Amino acid sequence: MKILKRLIAILALLPTLVLASEGGFPLDHAPARTDLASMQRGAKLFVNYCLNCHSAAAMRYNRLRDIGLTEDQIRNNLLFTSDKVGDLMKSAMTPADGKRWFGAAPPDLSVIVRAKDSEAGSGADYIYTYLRTFYADSSRPTGWNNMVYPNVAMPHVMWELQGIRNAKFVEEKDEHEGGAPVKKFVGFEQVTPGSMSERDYDEAVADLVSYMSWMSEPVQFKRRQLGTWVLIFLGCLMFLMWRLNASFWKEVK
Repeated sequence: MKILKRLIAILALLPTLVLASEGGFPLDHAPARTDLASMQRGAKLFVNYCLNCHSAAAMRYNRLRDIGLTEDQIRNNLLFTSDKVGDLMKSAMTPADGKRWFGAAPPDLSVIVRAKDSEAGSGADYIYTYLRTFYADSSRPTGWNNMVYPNVAMPHVMWELQGIRNAKFVEEKDEHEGGAPVKKFVGFEQVTPGSMSERDYDEAVADLVSYMSWMSEPVQFKRRQLGTWVLIFLGCLMFLMWRLNASFWKEVK
């Protein structure tokens, strides 16, 4: 019984520990995009920038037909030379190589958006903010750090699009720590421009998050459509039962 109580206590603390380990940085709201064009643009970014290190082993390339792409478009624009349309989205990097190069094996991204859902914000908000808060940090092995996930092992793979930025901090006294100085983040400073403007980069990340949200649950749109029809059916059934009940008791009286 004591072991069970300890286990329950640990599980209750897990969300807090996860948020603490990832900095507790306030999350920006990810634009809610469900149009096929946005998800198609996001799929292209995912293949070009994410699949180099990460896998999405629960997703096959041919499933992209659900977001309006034909097999020829998938084959000509999203596949590497040795891949086939029916293959799983797997990275050429092995977990062992990832751990050796980055200190940790890159996680599978199949359901990463759903996995990051928390009280602090949705998984889409997390990924959207995370991909927009990288900054140059010469003290890190990769030369990059992140505001959402401090001391992250992942480098900024989209830096050519966003450019190089520094994070600006100021020292303030923390009243809760006896007046000890703490660093407070006050913004980013653009060092070198990227191939995209800040607005265009945010739009591109929104497209990428849109695709990753769909990938985490490809049937979500059909599920919502089915749910709407189920509610309509139940409403009609309720009306019929109400009238049937009124007719029945009328005869009894």
